Amino acid sequence: MPYTREEMAEMVATTLIADGETVNLGIGMPTLVADYLEHRPVMLHSENGLLGMGPYPLAHQVDPQIINAGKETVTIKEGGSTFDSTLSFGMIRGGHIDVAVLGAMQVAANGDLANWQVPGKKVTGMGGAMDLARGAKKLIVMMQHSDKEGSKKLVHECSLPLTARACVHVVVTDLGVFMVDQENRRFLVKNLAPNIRLSDLGDDGLFV
Repeated sequence: MPYTREEMAEMVATTLIADGETVNLGIGMPTLVADYLEHRPVMLHSENGLLGMGPYPLAHQVDPQIINAGKETVTIKEGGSTFDSTLSFGMIRGGHIDVAVLGAMQVAANGDLANWQVPGKKVTGMGGAMDLARGAKKLIVMMQHSDKEGSKKLVHECSLPLTARACVHVVVTDLGVFMVDQENRRFLVKNLAPNIRLSDLGDDGLFV
């Protein structure tokens, strides 16, 4: 049985993020990780200019001026701060983000990341993904194992436009957790979802 999105988020939070780290959560599925970090000594960063991001607000707490990079209203924890995007991206490019959790459309066996454009489809831009992919000390990808057409998203080489090369360290999907062995161009299976077999993952030579 595949992992639910909530189970994936909990695994990322409890096994891949350490206390004291500064963490950026990408738009979409990665934002679920915040639910499992609320009471941990972890500092959440949002590239639109927020450090110390708290959980989603209750109805009486909503402030339309306090949003994350996905334009969702959030809260600020005690001790948190806001600043302009220049300082925010300076933090990212300066190597001050310990962990970034991003979604993806494809991840290659050498750690290449494609997560911003499908050819022929309109997009607004790459956003901060390229900066986070290169600037974060550890990059975790959180995504479904297959796309809507059933094609596997862990591949030998990305066929979609790249966000960054050789940047992904760990991939968490609904079928399991995989470490990227960049040197040998393969995925090391850390664990599989219940009743999932290696043959369910895709190309047998890609996973060990």
